Amino acid sequence: MASPTYQPRVNTSSDGWRNPPLSAGISGGDGRRLSHQPRPEEEQSGPTGPKPRPGYGLRGPRRSPHVLTAESLAALTLPVGDDGVIIGIDPQNQPAVLSLLRPTPLEVVLVGSMWMAQVLALRTVATGARVAVETARPPAWGQMAQSAGGGQQCVSVHDVRQIAPQGPSVSSPVLVVRDMGARPPRNQLAPSPWQSVLTVLPFLGPRSPQMLSRADLVGLQRLSPEEAEVVTRIMRLPEQVGAVLPTLSDNAMLWCRRDGGHQFVMTQPTEAETNLLGGPRRMD
Repeated sequence: MASPTYQPRVNTSSDGWRNPPLSAGISGGDGRRLSHQPRPEEEQSGPTGPKPRPGYGLRGPRRSPHVLTAESLAALTLPVGDDGVIIGIDPQNQPAVLSLLRPTPLEVVLVGSMWMAQVLALRTVATGARVAVETARPPAWGQMAQSAGGGQQCVSVHDVRQIAPQGPSVSSPVLVVRDMGARPPRNQLAPSPWQSVLTVLPFLGPRSPQMLSRADLVGLQRLSPEEAEVVTRIMRLPEQVGAVLPTLSDNAMLWCRRDGGHQFVMTQPTEAETNLLGGPRRMD
């Protein structure tokens, strides 16, 4: 097949290496403005300071239309709500957010099931934090640890007294979960900035009143009437609130502080959480 031939373009004003002269009004050969130089009105409206040197590429955005005056700053608003882990909804059907990771030490006690602790751990991982679990039942946490983080090592599981320092920081906060029954041994990793400790108690034991009185935050699933009386006294809850604790459903909780502040929360698991952990339950 013969190679195609092309007729050379007749260009009497070019030598083949240079483009032909620019059309009138935009060339600079006769003293008129080059295309990459600003117009006179743009120079007047531009920001003060040294003029940019002409280049061969496209000009950047004009900054002056995007500059606000000091009087206009008051009109800017940025709505920001609570930050943390969404643990469910409150009685007003609004999201309930728990700030588990803080620049100050935080000690949390959860009197409830491993199911609730694992939901909190999964949702903490979803915020970008790491979770270290010290537990007497590693196989029960193993599947959750493998599934969390989309293949990344976000949850580590350790035997009792085998957990190492986690090196928390503002860019890598840590939630330490202690799941060792109603009589957990002494904590090896104390709460510190950006490292919160969550202790899981299946029920109240002999040392539980001391732990509750020391905790900054306490989460309570359904309790027996006797346990409810103890918690009501230690956490300074109203009697009518303590009377509700024995009647809570499996996915309902009461979160309270030592100063008497409290909030009922309904934890609704997502489809992924249900497929991994099963339905809500009070006992494992």
